[in-house]
Amino acid sequence: MITVSTDLLKRLGFISISVLIIGVVIFLIANPPAVADSKTSNAEVQTDGKQLISITAKAGFKPNSFTAESNKPTTLRVTTKNTFDCSSSISIPSLGISKTLPMTGVTDIELPAQAAGTKLLGTCSMGMYSFTINYT
Repeated sequence: MITVSTDLLKRLGFISISVLIIGVVIFLIANPPAVADSKTSNAEVQTDGKQLISITAKAGFKPNSFTAESNKPTTLRVTTKNTFDCSSSISIPSLGISKTLPMTGVTDIELPAQAAGTKLLGTCSMGMYSFTINYT
């Protein structure tokens, strides 16, 4: 029969927890969490009467908040550059829009005119990252 002292078990538990904590710290240093960009940007009005919203998708959406004019169609221009995370897929559920974006490139998504007071919510494929378009 093998007997293990409680002192040895306590040491093994301490070592296991220490290794786990060190592993988490190393992971967080190598992969820092994305900080949301709370900057609000205004849609750019084009000569054809549409408005353009430009957004970058990589570890989230930047900027992540927009103000747009109501009753005007909108082009959402999404730029990706070596985007491998879940923001390489974009969804606007209230409009039934779901697109997989290229790893690198520009994708235009046409949005219909929205009434004043409408707030569109867009997300990545996992719902981790989001952006909003507020129509005034």
